[in-house]
Amino acid sequence: MRKRVLSIMIMGLILVPFLFSAVAAKTLKIGSMSPLTGPYASDGTDIKNGARAAIEVFEEAGGMPGYDKIEFFPQDTACDPRQAVAAANKLINLEVVGVIGAYCSSSTIPSSETLDEEDVIMITPASTNEKVTDRGLPYMFRMCGRDDDQAPAAAKFLKESLGAKTIFIVDDKTTYSQGLADGVKKASIALGMEVVAHEHVNQGDKDFSAILTMAKRANADVFYMSLQGYSPAAMMTLQAKRLGMDSQIVTQDAVFQPKYMDVAKEASQGVYLTYGFTDQTTPQYKAFEERYVPKYGKIAAYATYAYDAATALLYAIKAAGSTDPEKVKAELMKLDFQGVAKKIKFNAKGDSGSSYIAYKVVGDKFVPYWEPVNGLIK
Repeated sequence: MRKRVLSIMIMGLILVPFLFSAVAAKTLKIGSMSPLTGPYASDGTDIKNGARAAIEVFEEAGGMPGYDKIEFFPQDTACDPRQAVAAANKLINLEVVGVIGAYCSSSTIPSSETLDEEDVIMITPASTNEKVTDRGLPYMFRMCGRDDDQAPAAAKFLKESLGAKTIFIVDDKTTYSQGLADGVKKASIALGMEVVAHEHVNQGDKDFSAILTMAKRANADVFYMSLQGYSPAAMMTLQAKRLGMDSQIVTQDAVFQPKYMDVAKEASQGVYLTYGFTDQTTPQYKAFEERYVPKYGKIAAYATYAYDAATALLYAIKAAGSTDPEKVKAELMKLDFQGVAKKIKFNAKGDSGSSYIAYKVVGDKFVPYWEPVNGLIK
């Protein structure tokens, strides 16, 4: 195993008492990586808050045996690959034993390779691109679902529930968004639907009139938006409604954020999206809700997954009685428990899976609407 080289410089005998003091006070260091600035900062902050809440609960329950405290180091990736790699290097230098993150697949993929060089465990609560866990990195885990599970579920919903025959697809060319859009296109065609167009916008665009005019002219049964984050999706939804588009708008898990309704307002009503099913009646979810909402506000897309990811990491470290990555990995693979978002059990690739369903925007809520096995949810 590759080992991190540690250099300790002792400057004079006068520092010896302080060294003994430092050894006596052991701190377990956990990091997170997510966009804390820029257009996806809301989702990134949810990840940070979810992980922090898990650490707080673990500490209140007695903490980690052998450690005086757990210190949390959230890092900003801004959904930029280079900044994500820099954040990973910073966490390595801080000597964290595990990282919760990142958000964008385009950030998670390169930063995970940096962390892997130093045998640092990474659990992403949000990156759904297949490559995240398909590369065979030994310490890469995923708490959320995968695009190759979400795309077929979305296509089945379009055909079986909405009766769609024609689809207009748009993405923003990010690793996540385009990958999912490609998957929806492939799955839709396989089910006999016609993809009349698959167009692209750019990250940061605010005026979507050209694409939307094209989509309105095409008049497909479904206008499928695959965009990175709720903000551009909300702006595109508003502009589509103002333009008078008749196509049914359907989108994906990155839009599962209450602020989507805050921004899109009335235009958001009746929009459908796919996201992993979370049973909000479980004792685990209710306990999380009671703790999280008063301190951090509404529960959004990735707060629950981040909470479960941090909890899984802490459980595994405690069970291993060590921070040795091989021992912690072995304990992660043994986990089988009910989390806040779902039941948690990792497969050989490091995926924990997700049961994708369709939600409908009704008022200020995402209401479970359809699931692949039994259809409409009553």
